[in-house]
Amino acid sequence: QVQLVESGGGLVQAGDSLRLSCAASGLTFSIYTMGWFRQAPGKEREFVARISWNAASTSYADSVKGRFTISRDNTKNVAYLQMNSLKLEDLAVYYCAARRIGAQQWDYWGQGTQVTVSS
Repeated sequence: QVQLVESGGGLVQAGDSLRLSCAASGLTFSIYTMGWFRQAPGKEREFVARISWNAASTSYADSVKGRFTISRDNTKNVAYLQMNSLKLEDLAVYYCAARRIGAQQWDYWGQGTQVTVSS
């Protein structure tokens, strides 16, 4: 059974940093693109960042470019999202997702972790 478990969310002040983790099990982690998405209250879920299976390629939403960094450790089956200079508008539930190489859709999703940013 595939599981993606996010952790590291919490309550921070604007300007602070957080690192989210996504621990994967039940899949061959190294052949999956990993992604982070978020859903703010009253809004649609949106893409945040993704990283290729071998970490050679990353991409980011414009809203987080230069502040967030996605990474992965294929020896530990974990993906990370380092979030710096957090803004009020970063408040959301953050989800990690896994997409098998060559697939068009995201195959698996985690349950999400809450990030709350206060002024």
